Amino acid sequence: MALLLTWLLSSALSLLVAGDAGINALLVNRVDQAKKAVGIIVATLGPDGRSVTARGRLAQDRAETPDADTVFEIGSITKVFTSLVLADMVGRGEVTLDTPVQKLLPDSVKVPARNGKQITLLDLSMHVSGLPRNPTNFHPADVANPFADYDIPKLYEFLSAYTLTRDVGEKYEYSNVGVGLLGHALARKAGMSYEALVRARVLEPLGMKDTTVTLSDEQKKRLATGHNGALVPVKSWDLDALAGAGALRSTVNDMLKFLSANLELTNTPLKAAMRRMRSVRRPTGTPGSDILMAWHTLSRDGSEIVWHAGATGGYRSFVGFDPSKKTAVVVLCNTSLDIQDVGPHIFNPKFPAASFAPARQRTEIALDAKVLAEYAGEFIFSPTFAIKITADGKHLYAQATGQPRFELFAEKKDEFFFKVVYGQISFSRDDGKVTRLVLNQNGQYQIASKKTP
Repeated sequence: MALLLTWLLSSALSLLVAGDAGINALLVNRVDQAKKAVGIIVATLGPDGRSVTARGRLAQDRAETPDADTVFEIGSITKVFTSLVLADMVGRGEVTLDTPVQKLLPDSVKVPARNGKQITLLDLSMHVSGLPRNPTNFHPADVANPFADYDIPKLYEFLSAYTLTRDVGEKYEYSNVGVGLLGHALARKAGMSYEALVRARVLEPLGMKDTTVTLSDEQKKRLATGHNGALVPVKSWDLDALAGAGALRSTVNDMLKFLSANLELTNTPLKAAMRRMRSVRRPTGTPGSDILMAWHTLSRDGSEIVWHAGATGGYRSFVGFDPSKKTAVVVLCNTSLDIQDVGPHIFNPKFPAASFAPARQRTEIALDAKVLAEYAGEFIFSPTFAIKITADGKHLYAQATGQPRFELFAEKKDEFFFKVVYGQISFSRDDGKVTRLVLNQNGQYQIASKKTP
C-alpha cells in the first residue's frame, strides 16, 4: 500500500458534494463501461445518516450485486484493528507504548536493535521500527496465497537473523512484518490467538459480527469472490504469523459501525483507545501526510482525513473519516483495481478520480468445429506458465496454469476474445498450421509457442 499522492489535496474537504449520482457514475465507469472491476460498493456516513451505492457482481458466475452485508477481504485495514488492540491494552495497563517488543517474545528470539535502542510497540504501530516491508525469508510456497505458509518459526528466524540498516525511529517505512509482529506479540501477552484477541477487544465491543479472520459457513456464502486485474477469479489470502497485518474480512455494515465509533457518532467502550491512536503522530516524508497509530492522514488548508487502505490478491479496500466534519467513506472492491482515488473524491470532487475509456465491444461469429480443433494444444510462455487450448465441438476454451477454464469466442478466424474478462487471444500459423498464440490483456502482449508432440 502506498500513500496517496499529495496532489490529491487541493481544498478543504466536504461530504458528498458529488452525491449518490456522482458515486454511481464512478462505479458505472469502472464496472460496466471500462470493465475494470467485477464489483464495487461504496458507503458514506455522516451525522444525518448513511448511504450505500453498489455496482457489479459478487463473482463472474454470480449475478447478485454486492450489498452492505457482502463479505470482502480488507487486507491492510487490519493494521488499524491491531493498533486499536494496542491502544486498548495500554489503557488497561497491560503494556505501554514504550514496551520493547522483545519483552513479549520468547527469550530464544532476538529482536534486532541498533545503537542501544530497542523496537517498541509504538514503533511497530507507526512503521518506524526499521524493519522492512516484508521479511527477508519470505518465500511463498503458493504465490496465489503468499502469506499462508509464513508461520511463527519463520518469523522468529527472520527476527533473529535480521540486522537493522538504520536507527529505530529514524524514518517511516511501511512494514507488513512490523505490524504482523505487533499483532503476534500482543496475542502472546493476552494468552490467546490474534483472532480471539481482536474479537474480544474490538469486534464484540463494537458489535461487528461479520468482521473475522475465519469465516463461518454462512459468511462464506456472502463472500464476494476476489479477481485479479484481468477479472480472473483468484484465491483468498490466509495469514498465519502475520495475521495482524492483513487477515481480516469484513462488510460495509461492520465498517460503518467501526467508523461511527471513531467519529464518536456512537458511544463505545473503545472511545478512549481510538482517541489515543490519534494522539501521537509523525511525518511520513510526504508533504501533507502523517502517520498516527496505524492510521495515515491527508491534510490541507486546515482539513484532514484519517484513512487506511487494503489490498490482497483479489480485493481492494479504503476507509477514511474526517473527525472535524463527522463524515466517513468506505470503498470495497472484489477486484485488484486501485480504488484509492475514490474515497478522497467522494469527500470532495476536486480530488481527481480516474475515468477509464470504455472497453471495446466485440461481435461473436461462429466457426466450424474442424477449424476450432486446429487451435487445440498447449502454448508455453515460460517453464511455469502455459495456456492450454481445448476444443469441444463448436466451443473453444482456454485454461492458464493454476486458473479456471474460460470459453473463447471468435471475432474472426484466428482471433478470439473472452467474455468473462477483457482480453483477447490471437493465433498465428506457419504453413497453415497453428504454431503460436498471442495473449493481449491490459495493453500487454505475450507470445507463446505451441508445444510439439
